[in-house]
Amino acid sequence: MKTKKELKDQYKQMEFPMGVFQVKCTVNEKVLVDNSVDIESKWNRHRMELKFGNHKNKDLQSDWNNYGEDKFVVETLSVLKKSEEENVNYNKELKALQNLIIEERKIENTY
Repeated sequence: MKTKKELKDQYKQMEFPMGVFQVKCTVNEKVLVDNSVDIESKWNRHRMELKFGNHKNKDLQSDWNNYGEDKFVVETLSVLKKSEEENVNYNKELKALQNLIIEERKIENTY
């Protein structure tokens, strides 16, 4: 059995997919484009806020309430690999990547 310290160290060594993703309503094709150093956790946060009815994006919340969870899909648009360099500001890199993707894909129908 592993000690608490060993489990913490093991968790710190884990790598989570980071990148840009979208939450898309399949009814009206509107999307919320977001980024995170841990895509899965960020999506879970969005989903919980939507389920509890307190998401900060009121239009998204309204569509979620009207159409239901099954009318939304999450798609990863781009994954950012961890850099060999130290002191990388991943949040800044992800925001730049998100803006680039929105521009390149001409995403306009957003929440």
